Amino acid sequence: MTVPLRLAVFCSGNGSNFEAIIRSIRNKKLKADIALLVCDNPKANAIRRAAKQGVPAVVVSPKLFNSRLDYEKFILRILKNQKIDLIVLAGFMRILTPHFIRTYRNKILNVHPSLLPAFKGAHAIRDAWNAGVKETGVTVHIVTEKLDSGPILTQKKVSISKKETLRSLEAKVHQLEHHLYPSAITHFLYRMRPV
Repeated sequence: MTVPLRLAVFCSGNGSNFEAIIRSIRNKKLKADIALLVCDNPKANAIRRAAKQGVPAVVVSPKLFNSRLDYEKFILRILKNQKIDLIVLAGFMRILTPHFIRTYRNKILNVHPSLLPAFKGAHAIRDAWNAGVKETGVTVHIVTEKLDSGPILTQKKVSISKKETLRSLEAKVHQLEHHLYPSAITHFLYRMRPV
């Protein structure tokens, strides 16, 4: 029997993708363990979700450290101690340093609310809506040192109707994220497992 791979989910806010991943594990669609929630925001709702689901959470404010590198080295020690196999970014609003990315090269995934390479950055849904495009979507990709530019694992489109509001578009995109991300993680973990 193979031991489930250990995930660390990084969040900064609401944690709805974090909870979607947990649901997928509980429903036996995703064969992995969430060993840890890592959060940089002490006020994030994701922390309450983790407590409710019985997932250990590490909440570390970057303000406590002299530099980004010191902060990340602290997090990396925790990940090493927890024997983390894969890092899953789920609304983590910090840009990771090249040092961090090299340490977990090809083992950090991100979900982005647009059809990359379109609408990179922190406000992708709003940017797509303001641009008046007819469709946007969700991308799951491997994190590299260049922002929102790593190899794409999967993408799915969302149409934008003329009656769309920013709020209704956000709801559609987030709903798609909750479906697409756990599925993409499942396929990625299958590739990671030794034969």
